[in-house]
Amino acid sequence: MAGPATSPRPLRIALIGNPNSGKTSLFNQLTGLNQKVGNFPGVTVDRKSGFAQLTPVQQAEIVDLPGTYSLYPKSLDEKVITDLLYDRAAGNYPDFVVVTVDANNLRRSLLLFTQLGDLGLPAVLALNMMDVAERHGIRIDLPALERELGVPIIPMNARKGIGVAALKIVMAQRLDAAPERFWEPDETLLPLVRQIRYYFDLHNDYLALHYAQQYRHIGFLSADDKAYLQELTHKYEFDATARQAAETIARYGRINEILLETVTVTRTETREPISNRIDKVLTHRIGGYLIFLSILFLLFQAIFAWAQYPMDWIDQGISSLSATIQDNFDGPLVRLLTEGVLAGLGGVLIFIPQIALLFGFLAVLEETGYMARVTFLMDKLMRPFGLSGKSVVPMISGLACAVPAIMGARTIESWKDRMITIFVTPLMSCSARIPVYTVLVALVVPDQAAWGIFNLRGVTLMGLYLLGLFSALGSAWALKIVLKARERSYFIMEFPVYQWPRWKNVGLTIYQKVQAFVMQAGKVIVAISVLLWVLATYGPGQQQETAEAQVRQQVATQGWNEEEASRRVASARLENSFAGSFGRALEPAIRPLGYDWKIGIALLTSFAAREVFVGTISTIYSVGQDADMGTLQDKLRAEKDENGQPFFTSARAFSLLVFYVFAMQCMSTLAVTYRETKSWKWPTAQLVYMTGLAYAAAFVVYQVLA
Repeated sequence: MAGPATSPRPLRIALIGNPNSGKTSLFNQLTGLNQKVGNFPGVTVDRKSGFAQLTPVQQAEIVDLPGTYSLYPKSLDEKVITDLLYDRAAGNYPDFVVVTVDANNLRRSLLLFTQLGDLGLPAVLALNMMDVAERHGIRIDLPALERELGVPIIPMNARKGIGVAALKIVMAQRLDAAPERFWEPDETLLPLVRQIRYYFDLHNDYLALHYAQQYRHIGFLSADDKAYLQELTHKYEFDATARQAAETIARYGRINEILLETVTVTRTETREPISNRIDKVLTHRIGGYLIFLSILFLLFQAIFAWAQYPMDWIDQGISSLSATIQDNFDGPLVRLLTEGVLAGLGGVLIFIPQIALLFGFLAVLEETGYMARVTFLMDKLMRPFGLSGKSVVPMISGLACAVPAIMGARTIESWKDRMITIFVTPLMSCSARIPVYTVLVALVVPDQAAWGIFNLRGVTLMGLYLLGLFSALGSAWALKIVLKARERSYFIMEFPVYQWPRWKNVGLTIYQKVQAFVMQAGKVIVAISVLLWVLATYGPGQQQETAEAQVRQQVATQGWNEEEASRRVASARLENSFAGSFGRALEPAIRPLGYDWKIGIALLTSFAAREVFVGTISTIYSVGQDADMGTLQDKLRAEKDENGQPFFTSARAFSLLVFYVFAMQCMSTLAVTYRETKSWKWPTAQLVYMTGLAYAAAFVVYQVLA
C-alpha cells in the first residue's frame, strides 16, 4: 500500500539584479506577507527572505540579495553576494537565481547576468518594466533573446504583478541547465586558474578566476586559503584591476552583439523626457530644499492631526478596560494585570497610528522615486560636514530605526565617511523617539494653529527632528576634523523612473514595520512594565508599611480629604519601593535637569530602548492610582510636585524632550555599532558623547525656562 504523498523540499531561489530594476517589487509580489528579515550568516547585512507557493505542492524560499551592478562588489553589503554564490558547499546555496533586468536599459543590466551565467548558475531572466520600454519605442525579440542567452525569459511588470504567474511556473520546473557561456579567461590565465580549481575543487574556470580576483574579501575562505591565493597570484603576476577591466570591455562587446540582433528602437525621443523636467524642479538648488521641507511639514502635521483620533480611541479603550476590571475584581493579580500588563500594552498600542503614518509616508516617497532625488539633493549639503551623498540614505533611514540605518552605511566605500555616518546616525530622531515626543509635546504644547495653517504641535515635532539633524551635521563636521584619512569619496547614483506608488507595497511596508514595532519593542515594553510593577509595588523590609503609617498620621493631623490622602499614601509606598530606591539613588545627578526620582526610573529603564520611557511612566503613574483617573496624559497632568503645583511644566517637558533628542538610549544601536566597527571604541564614544550632550542641553533648557 502506497504511503502518503510528500511534498518536494522547498526550492531555494536567489533574487538578484541591479538597483532600481524592480527586484523589491518582484519579491513582494512573490512572497506577499510571508516574509521575514534576518541577517546573512556572519554579517549584519539584512537578509530578506520569504516563501512563495509555486504550485499546489511546490514551495520556494526566495532570498532577496542586495542590489549590485556586477559580481565585483565595491561595498560591504554587496560582498554578501559573493559569499553566497561562490560556495557551493554552503547550506544556503541557491538552486538557481532569478535575475531581474530593466527592459529599458538592457545593455547595463545584462553585464551582471552574463557574469552569473559564466559562474554556471541556472537562471531565469525576469525582463521587468516592459511597459516603460514599450512607451520608449523599444521592441525586444524575446524568442531570439532567449536563444542568445540560453535561459527562459519572462516579460514582466512587477509593480502590477504582470508576469508573476508565468515566472512561478518556470521556477517550479526545477531548472538545472546553466546559460550560454559568454566569456572565457585568456589562455595565459589558465595555469593560475587550473591550480585554483584543483586546490579548491571548483566546478568551472570563471569561478576560479573570481577566487584570484577577490580572495581578500571572500568571507568563507580561511587565513591559510587566502595566504595560498596571495602566493599564487604573486607567482603568476596577476593584475586583478587590469584583468577586470579587460573582462568588462569584452563582455560589453558580446552584449552589444546580442542586442543588435534582438532589440530595435521604433522611435526616438524628440522632446525632453518629462522626468527630466520634474527633476529640474525637485532637485533645484533652492526650490528643491523648500519642497523637501514642505513634505516634512506635511508628514509631521499628519502624525499629530491624522493620528490623534485613533490614538485617543486606543488610550480611552485601554483606560476603560482597566477601570472595568478593577471595578469588578480585586487582588494583587488584578492589579498586576491592570497596572502592569495593560499599562505597558497601552504604551505600545497607542503609537501604532503614528508609526503607521511615518512608514507609510516614507514608503510612498520611496515608491514614487522621490527619495533617490532627496539623496542627490542632500549630497551638496553633506559635503562640507565630512559626509557624502551616500550618507544620506542611512541618515534618512535613521528616522525609522538606527540599527538598519547603521547597517546601511556598508554601502559607503570611504572608511572615513562610513565611520562618521555610523557615529552620527543615532542623532537622527528614530521612530522609537516618537512615543516620547508625542506624549510630552501633547502635554505642554497647546493644540492650536500656528501662522494660521500649521498645528503648533506638528511644528514643535518637526523642530525636534530638525534639532536632531543639525546636531548630527555639527557632530559630523567636528569628527571630520578629528579623523584623518587621505581617501576621497565619490557619489554616483541612478535615478529610478517616476512611478505612482504601488499601494499594495506601501501597505505591506506599513504592516511589516508596525508588526516589528509591536512584536519587538512591544515585548520589551510589556516585560519591563511587569517587572517595574513588581519593583514599584514591593519594597525592602517594612519600609513601605512604615512610610504609609507616617502618612496616615499626617492625614489625621492635616485633615486631607480622602482623594488627597490616597494620593499621598500611594506616593509614599512607591517612593519606598525597590524602584523608588533606584530612582532615589539617581535623583541627585538628575535634579539639576528638573527631574525627580520617578523620571529617574524611566531614564534607567529606557536604556533598553527609548520607547520604554512611555511604558515606564505609564506603569509608574498607574501604581496605586485609581483606574478611573483616565488616560496617561490625564495622570501626568494630575502629578504634583512637593509644593502641590503641576509637576510637568513646560521647562521639565522641554528638558526631557531635548534630552531624548540627543541621548544614546538604545542598547541595540550600541551593539550594532560594535559589530560594524569591530571595536568597542566607537560605541563607547557614542555613549559618552551623546549622553554628555543630552545632559548639557537638558540642563541649559531647564535652567533657562524654569
